Amino acid sequence: MNSPVKLLSVGALTLDTILSVDTLPARQGKFIASDGVQIASGMASSAACAARRLGADVSLWASAGDDLVGDQLVAGIEAEGVDCSFVRRVTGARSALSAILVDTHGERIIVPFYDKLAQADPEALPIQNLTAFDAVLADVRWPGAAALALAAARAIDRPAILDADTAPRDVLERLFPLASHIVASEPAAFILCGEERGPPEACEALARRTDAFVAVTGGAAGSWWFDRSVASVRHIAAPSIKA
Repeated sequence: MNSPVKLLSVGALTLDTILSVDTLPARQGKFIASDGVQIASGMASSAACAARRLGADVSLWASAGDDLVGDQLVAGIEAEGVDCSFVRRVTGARSALSAILVDTHGERIIVPFYDKLAQADPEALPIQNLTAFDAVLADVRWPGAAALALAAARAIDRPAILDADTAPRDVLERLFPLASHIVASEPAAFILCGEERGPPEACEALARRTDAFVAVTGGAAGSWWFDRSVASVRHIAAPSIKA
């Protein structure tokens, strides 16, 4: 029997407050949710949990405050079977929070908060090297850690996967050349391109800047990826869901 794939996931660990609404607000005011839940999440953390549920052996490298929210976050991710021994706890820092509104079509508004103290660059990797891992996945929420992990993965010929979402352009430009695989949200792709383009055009523009695998996600419109074997962009439709 094959051993499970070992993944290091690097980046966001947030307490998400998710509220269900019929439609997303188009104006200021008070709106009543039909349901609500609080969960430990964040891009890297959600990816870690998803990979664990698919059978991978996953470790999370994230940063949290030394507060009760941080305790709750670590406990929530550990309950999913993800190793959290690499999670950094920063004295005096506040753990990350996110407010999320989701409508009946699955469209959402996300407002995250990350304490700069908690997200300060780490001095080094949490272990001497990453040879124990088969792949590294990093998001853009803890850029200093992502840069260290992606570069270390590339140095030993492991997949270095960047989950590129909305972030300051300097952060995206810092991490973009370090990855072997780049999956960018539509907003992140536009930021990197320096102008608003259609997702297929943005995908091709990004692919011309790197030898990495490049894909751009477009929500309900599906995703686009650059097929280097034919030097063109391909599209895959998004599945229909009911949130």
